[in-house]
Amino acid sequence: MPVRPFLLLASRPENEAADEEYAAFLRLTGLTEEQLHRVRLEAGPLPPLDLDDYAGILLGGGPFNSSDPPESKSAVQHRVERELAALLDEVVARDLPFLGACYGVGTLGVHQGGVVDRTYGEPVSSVPITLTAAGRADPLLAGVPEVFDAFVGHKEACQVLPPSAVLLATSPACPVQMFRVGRNVYATQFHPELDVAGILTRIRVYRHAGYFAPTELEELTDRLRLAVVTEAGRLLATFVARYA
Repeated sequence: MPVRPFLLLASRPENEAADEEYAAFLRLTGLTEEQLHRVRLEAGPLPPLDLDDYAGILLGGGPFNSSDPPESKSAVQHRVERELAALLDEVVARDLPFLGACYGVGTLGVHQGGVVDRTYGEPVSSVPITLTAAGRADPLLAGVPEVFDAFVGHKEACQVLPPSAVLLATSPACPVQMFRVGRNVYATQFHPELDVAGILTRIRVYRHAGYFAPTELEELTDRLRLAVVTEAGRLLATFVARYA
């Protein structure tokens, strides 16, 4: 058992999607609920945190897009963005273990001066992720094949890599799939927590959220059932093993 627990920051307001995400992180990290504390950012203000109490921080995905016009963002989104920006100030300054999945690219990318917009938004699908030379040498990606499939589905992506970042992985239609800041702060565009069952839950819950036309749900379900996604989750197990 880790000496200190890990922290999962979540922002999905839909209970089914939020609980499935938590279950996936638990399963792939091998942690128990006592070892992986969850804070749902959308539910209320982020409580005071002493980051020395945690071995590392995981940030899940969610409905917020960093690149949305400010006037279109809800009060909750503005609050969450402020809280995450303040948290990342400390995380980056101290180079604390952090892995942001999906929403991590938007929040960490913007925080570090990258350009996040809709240029490379991705339809819901399984795509080949290719490690860069730096990715192949990175300890968090130890044991991961140079090319592996992972699930994506995003309205925005990192168009310009932050000047402080090292590119670790890319894909044919989205140049920035993973990057690192410092030695211990990571973000992925793809979803390392998702398997086939998980992506099918997501598309059902978010079928009216603008990722695809609701009438495409059945065809998309049939296509995603054929995906073979087995390697992306290694990142989560390695993250815990490395920092526990």
